[in-house]
Amino acid sequence: MSVHDVGGRRRFEDSEFTLRIYPGVIAEGTIYCPITARKITSAAEVIEQVIDRLQLDRTKCYVLAEVKEFGGEEWILNPTDCPIQRMMLWPRMALENRFSSEDYRFLLREKNLDGSIHYGNLQMWLQVTEERRRMVERGFLPQPLPKDFDDLCNLPDLNEKTLLDNLRSRFKQEKIYTYVGSILIVINPFKFLPIYNPKYVKMYDNHQLGKLEPHIYAVADVAYHAMLQSKQNQCVVISGESGSGKTQSTNFLIHHLTALSQKGFASGVEQIILGAGPVLEAFGNAKTAHNNNSSRFGKFIQVNYQESGTVRGAYVEKYLLEKSRLVYQEHNERNYHVFYYLLAGSSEDERTVFHLKKPEEYHYLNQVLEGEDLKHDFERLQLAMEMVGFLPATRKQIFSLLSAILHLGNIRYKKKIYRDDSIDICNPEVLPVVSELLEVKEEMLFEALTTRKTVTVGEKLIVPYKLAEAGTVRDSMAKSLYSALFDWIVFRINHALLNQRDLEESILSIGVLDIFGFEDYENNSFEQFCINFANERLQHYFNQHIFKLEQEEYRSEGIAWHNIDYIDNTGCINLISKKPTALLHLLDEECNFPQATNQTLLDKFKRQHEGNRYIEFPAVMESAFIIKHYAGKVKYGVKDFREKNTDHMRPDIVALLKSSKNAFICGLIGIDPVATFRWAVLRAYFRAMVAFRDAGKRHVEKRSGDQNTGVFVWRNKNYKMKPSLPKHLLDVKSLKYLSNLTLQDRITKSLLHLHKKKKPPSISAQFQTSLNKLMETLGQSEPYFVKCIRSNAEKLPLRFNDALVLRQLRYTGMLETVRIRQSGYSIKYTFQDFVRHFHVLLPEGTNQASQEAIRRYLHQVDLTPEGFQMGRTMVFLREAERQRLQDLLHQEVLRRIINLQRRFRALLERRNFLRMRQEAAVVIQRNWRLYWRGRAARRIQTVWRRHRARELYLRQRDITIRLQAAGRGYLARQRYDAILSKEGCSVKINGLITQAELYYGLGYTNQVLSFLYRLLSGGLPSTNLHCHSVYSGVERLSPPRSPDLTLQREFKENKDPSPKVKRRRSVKISSVALEPVQWQNDALQILTCANDYRSMNDFLMKKVMTVFYLNLHLLIDEHFRFSWKSTDTLTLFQVEEHNGHIFKSTQYSIPTYCEYCSSLIWMMDKACVLCRYACHRKCCQKMTTKCSKKYDPELSSRQFGVELSRLTNDERAVPLVVEKLINYIEMHGLYTEGIYRKSGSTNKIKELKQGLDTGMTHKNTIGLFTLVFKQWLRDLPNPLMTFELYEEFLRAMGLQDKKEVIRGVYSIIDQLSRTHLNTLERLIFHLVRIVLQEETNRMSANALAIVFAPCILRCPDTTDPLRSVQDIGKTTACVELIICEQMNKYKARLKDISTLEFAENKAKSRLTFIRRSMVRVKSEFHVSTDIHITQMSKTLLNRAYFWINILVGPETTFLSTFYFPSYFRGS
Repeated sequence: MSVHDVGGRRRFEDSEFTLRIYPGVIAEGTIYCPITARKITSAAEVIEQVIDRLQLDRTKCYVLAEVKEFGGEEWILNPTDCPIQRMMLWPRMALENRFSSEDYRFLLREKNLDGSIHYGNLQMWLQVTEERRRMVERGFLPQPLPKDFDDLCNLPDLNEKTLLDNLRSRFKQEKIYTYVGSILIVINPFKFLPIYNPKYVKMYDNHQLGKLEPHIYAVADVAYHAMLQSKQNQCVVISGESGSGKTQSTNFLIHHLTALSQKGFASGVEQIILGAGPVLEAFGNAKTAHNNNSSRFGKFIQVNYQESGTVRGAYVEKYLLEKSRLVYQEHNERNYHVFYYLLAGSSEDERTVFHLKKPEEYHYLNQVLEGEDLKHDFERLQLAMEMVGFLPATRKQIFSLLSAILHLGNIRYKKKIYRDDSIDICNPEVLPVVSELLEVKEEMLFEALTTRKTVTVGEKLIVPYKLAEAGTVRDSMAKSLYSALFDWIVFRINHALLNQRDLEESILSIGVLDIFGFEDYENNSFEQFCINFANERLQHYFNQHIFKLEQEEYRSEGIAWHNIDYIDNTGCINLISKKPTALLHLLDEECNFPQATNQTLLDKFKRQHEGNRYIEFPAVMESAFIIKHYAGKVKYGVKDFREKNTDHMRPDIVALLKSSKNAFICGLIGIDPVATFRWAVLRAYFRAMVAFRDAGKRHVEKRSGDQNTGVFVWRNKNYKMKPSLPKHLLDVKSLKYLSNLTLQDRITKSLLHLHKKKKPPSISAQFQTSLNKLMETLGQSEPYFVKCIRSNAEKLPLRFNDALVLRQLRYTGMLETVRIRQSGYSIKYTFQDFVRHFHVLLPEGTNQASQEAIRRYLHQVDLTPEGFQMGRTMVFLREAERQRLQDLLHQEVLRRIINLQRRFRALLERRNFLRMRQEAAVVIQRNWRLYWRGRAARRIQTVWRRHRARELYLRQRDITIRLQAAGRGYLARQRYDAILSKEGCSVKINGLITQAELYYGLGYTNQVLSFLYRLLSGGLPSTNLHCHSVYSGVERLSPPRSPDLTLQREFKENKDPSPKVKRRRSVKISSVALEPVQWQNDALQILTCANDYRSMNDFLMKKVMTVFYLNLHLLIDEHFRFSWKSTDTLTLFQVEEHNGHIFKSTQYSIPTYCEYCSSLIWMMDKACVLCRYACHRKCCQKMTTKCSKKYDPELSSRQFGVELSRLTNDERAVPLVVEKLINYIEMHGLYTEGIYRKSGSTNKIKELKQGLDTGMTHKNTIGLFTLVFKQWLRDLPNPLMTFELYEEFLRAMGLQDKKEVIRGVYSIIDQLSRTHLNTLERLIFHLVRIVLQEETNRMSANALAIVFAPCILRCPDTTDPLRSVQDIGKTTACVELIICEQMNKYKARLKDISTLEFAENKAKSRLTFIRRSMVRVKSEFHVSTDIHITQMSKTLLNRAYFWINILVGPETTFLSTFYFPSYFRGS
């Protein structure tokens, strides 16, 4: 089957396609039947056409079958299926190789009556296939298309046909790039292809040439990295015919070079380089018959780089602007783009200011292309000029000058009546417009355009121009103005791209040459002659590098080589430029004779070069000559050769332009930019001085006139207006530097000053000088060649013209180039360079660069014999062999690095083992002594606590007995008094507690308070004393009750205590449910009866017990924390399992009771991490309840060696293992000396890693945790600072300015993903905390950077190991920079917090003072109240107030202020 249309595809619904239906045995003798169909054509309709075409039996039933593999399964199509739609789903190769495709096809099958398919005889089908193969061999059928090669050097059969077929095959697949070794061939598709987006920029970054599909980006990337590695300048020479795509290729090259330099941050020069391209294209490109965007000048862009690879500056050199296009264009051609942009995109105000008209109304503009978005192009030009640095005022002056040039071309002349030798202007209304735009006097402009002034001996003559001369002078003035403007634009672009360091230091650079292509029009003039001469020089340069120099080097080295012939164009170059009889030299001689004509010039050419085979003269009488160029014969007309070679303006026109009031136009005419700049500075100085003087006079006059008004003007002396200086200001030093660079190319300005004694050089002489300078620059660089080829002359998209392409391949010598690249050796090393580069691979002792040792090694590595040769002083290799040696070098370097690391680690482990063995005895003895010391201490503590508990028990027992005795005595006395009352007598017993005292509870309260005072003043009894011992003295030994639920709601269990959160020293515990209602608020309460006293007494007792329990809680907490810190193991990670529970040590911040024995649990005890079951350590193995959330080891995920995104989620920004490890290290090792320098045992590391993966940990030292933490960072598949940004961090560290380095590093960090960024922030904060304790742990920022740089900023595995070793310093400096910057921010933030805390304390003290003043006023109001309370009540209140202050502290002062009047507090 086949598809009509280039490339085998069309997407229009009405397009017709050709289906090839293979009938097989149904129609013997017919291989296939072509059927025309559309996308909507069904299979039934296709079968109907096949039946009519082949005249098959209609009584039978037929079906279509689709086969996607030869001999494979057939897919039967339904009658309603569309074969074309199914065919469009086939691969591209199946569609394009339609003549040779055996896998994808449609078959016609016969359907039996029972519905089965009749396949016929398989042998018959194989016979038909074999017959088809024989017909192809005989030539009756087209040959199958061969496989295309992306490198023409790999062609098995090399000739013009295979070369052209391979390029055509790739072009139809939209593969426009093809290699010839390191040479790139580009075929212009006249269509934009989507292969230039940022994805391709990244794809071709740092890849060898030939590893990926050919691309212009690959050439730019290879040149860029070759410049950085070899420290040698590179250049890319782009050549080809006009319309072959040289300008577009240059733009892609420059874009990729700037993208390689930026790497996430730009220095600003890249933007100027990218903006300079559209500006130069607008002013120097035009539409021609061959190209819609043809460069009418040549340019060489030199991009200068720092050693780190960042763009430092650039320079643009221009060659021979085609000025004649300004005043005349051939049919179907246009003037320069900028005129059409200006007329189409300017606003109404600009059209009024610049006096703009329609394009058809200008003589210099003869047509406009329709369908182009010229307005958008004008906006793009404005933006590009702004990027380069042109201010709005400058842009306005440029557009004004362009309008003046257009109006100047509209001036028409006529002869005056009655006078034969004088002329006049037909349209004088144009003169005021031109004079206004140029800011010159109208009378002087009229005289300069109609008359010329001639100075003779003693007198001055004014001679009118002839009619033809006047038009020439007008056009010459317009061309010179435009040429001067173009030179000025190039000069300002170079100044904007100039770096001051380029004036002093040597630079690395990559040059891109985009020069005008070879041209052959119907009428070729002086410009085409110079353009084709430049292309001859470039072709000669190409031949020198590819053929002549390389073959001479082969012969001098004595290697086996068969010479390859090539077309040498040296004779043509000598004909044009070799003195004294060169054509350009003869042209300069004729320009010196006033009586010379075009015929005399042509006669001199014939007389000097009659027998030269490179020049011919027409047989008929025609003022022309023919040059035989390397690209073919070109006929040149000698008309206007002399005038264009000495194109200049009259001195009176120069004087007219110098008299302009516009400084911009005067600057264009000046020959020396430095002198013009100095005059501009001097003029600005005098203008400023005059302006200041006039302003002073006006100020004096105004002051004398307003002397009696009494108005004073106040000015702020501290206010300083910041001057808004524009970018890229001129200075003398840079102007001198640029003037020396462009000394040979200031064509217009040198020709404007004919009054000089020294005659200026001609256009051809200056062009030869510029060309020689270009060849010298290219000779000092390592060249890369890009050959652009025009695919068709009609500029149609994706149209391949075989004849046109073959002609270009022939004159460029591409067949010979492929042959020499195929059989030659593109890689050359001297013996010293080879040994220095591959010394790692050479056997030991091969330090001498001997030929025999290198040959012996090359035979050992099993290279192909034809892949290398040994010369007298050099080694010649082909690209495949060099890549094999590079791979071997990479593997050997990796092996040696691994060996070095293994030996160093073994040495460290050996040292650790010896130190551990030496200290083993000391450690055992120390632990043994600690064990017995601990046992002795526990024995002493046990005895002492038993003694204290015994004393407390006896004391409580004595108190209880006394209370019981008192109570029983009281009851006995009551019974006794009752008996006596019955008997009429009363007895008073002295020495016992009175009824009133017992009623008011004074004795009971005093006893309890005294007991608590003695208990707390005597210290904590023992750690084994439970809280219910206190309750036993007050609540008559009642068992402890569970705390109220309202208390538990006010506290949250600390499931995973974080060491960053400090425990509060005072926690308010309130018992709201146990207090009377009137004592639960903060209102002022006045004691008025005994019930109030009793309630107050209960309130005080509960407060006392709360404070006692809190103080006991804090003491035990401090004791437990001290004992916890004194150990070397982590008790937090001790885990026990029972009945599905996983018990971990947990810290409780509120009173909690064991769920097994109902006893009180202290600060630290066990709890299940799954169901939060709380119990004692001793009760863990006794409980029988199973865990409601049983732990499943299968559900636990790995923590080591997995992607960071798998360890995080929306709720957890940082992995849990990182938080655990960092928290533990900060809790126990922040002050450990050399915390991250210590290492641990390998087995323990594995155990701890497995424990962290499963959630189970063991007792380990702090050094082991730090080592596991570093191991976790190293095991990440993609490090924290990612492989993708590794090169960008290195380039950022290579910047010179420290501020630029910091800004570059942080801009790259912002590109990290959210997971990596959060984890990196947590790690850097941890490292900052360690550095802040440098005096204790001896870990500085540099030491931490050395440790963590290989963990978080690793180089990719594909990086050269030697380069990775060289980058260690940069990665370490990068990590150290981040740590230091974050530490500075941390210190600044702490300083701000201290300032805020000081302000907060100051405000709090002020508010406290105000509140106390308000309370004092409130208390004085209650003093006046008449309250009669007994002395006993007053004593009780004062005593309670005293005890509360002692036991609770100053926290209850505010509470007591509301509960007790100042009357009682004062006493």
